[in-house]
Amino acid sequence: MSENLHNQLHNENWALQFLISSKYRIYRHLLLIVSFSAVLLNSGPEVTAPALTLLLFLLLFYVNMYLLVPKLLFKNKYILYCLSILGIIALSAKIYSLAVYIFDLETDENGLNIPLFASLIIVLVCASSSIKLFQKWIVDKQLIYELEKSKTVAELEQLKNQINPHFLFNMLNNANVLTKKDPEKASQVLMKLSDLLRYQLYDSARDKVLLTSDIHFLEDFLNLEKVRRDSFDFVISKEGNLSGVQIPPLLFISFVENAVKHNNDATKSSYVNLFFDVSHDELFFKCVNSKPTTKAVNANGGLGLANIKRRLELLFPHAHQLEIEDKPETYSITLTLKL
Repeated sequence: MSENLHNQLHNENWALQFLISSKYRIYRHLLLIVSFSAVLLNSGPEVTAPALTLLLFLLLFYVNMYLLVPKLLFKNKYILYCLSILGIIALSAKIYSLAVYIFDLETDENGLNIPLFASLIIVLVCASSSIKLFQKWIVDKQLIYELEKSKTVAELEQLKNQINPHFLFNMLNNANVLTKKDPEKASQVLMKLSDLLRYQLYDSARDKVLLTSDIHFLEDFLNLEKVRRDSFDFVISKEGNLSGVQIPPLLFISFVENAVKHNNDATKSSYVNLFFDVSHDELFFKCVNSKPTTKAVNANGGLGLANIKRRLELLFPHAHQLEIEDKPETYSITLTLKL
């Protein structure tokens, strides 16, 4: 099914490129000339002097396509364009009659069929105008798509850059505190922090990363927190076939960072549990954290959660579901993504 869809999209893309790309221009013109020739040279007695008619029609076709449409129609000079078309019809009929008379070409005994001749020219003008308008529409549509895509990429980069400094600031602050209290733990923190920085600076610069790599990054982050806090524990549960699955980088860190930030409790142990499950082309993620007994600050996630919501809207439009559940003792986030 996916292969057939890929082939269909490829064929559609090739068809559009054939109509608008400059490298196929000569083939488009040859196809047009051959089609006109086949119709006129094999026409019945309704079309007299088919060779002359073919030459005249091709001239009118290209004058309209490359002169009248760009210079008048595209510049909203509609009245002048219509007058030009009417003038072309009258001038073409005159040239046709004059050429038949000068070269003594064989014609119908009633002479030029003006209504038929005008109808053919109108069809010709409509066809050439439609082709040019369609080409312009496709080019404009591609331009708008590229502009929207570049805007989306810029916004995603900005959102990602807003997440990273906040995360790094917290980790460096933790290392600074531990340097005075426990140098050995501070050394472990700095080693873990170097691994996290390596991931952020290199791997997360790509559009997609392996899900397993992002989970490993979260594991390093939680291990780092565990070194800093003795009364903290975490579990990462993985089900389904996670190998080979690719996701945008740093997709879950805001959820996990928020869970760690708002579950610190000096009176009892705290925890963060992560669940990952891949099945039926869907990725299920759940983050559950304990809540302190004393009322903590607002656990809505602040800037980090607002950023991840915006990233999800940009990266997975109509292909994700985010649920937040705030209970007296736990706070959980459930995210489902269609891969």
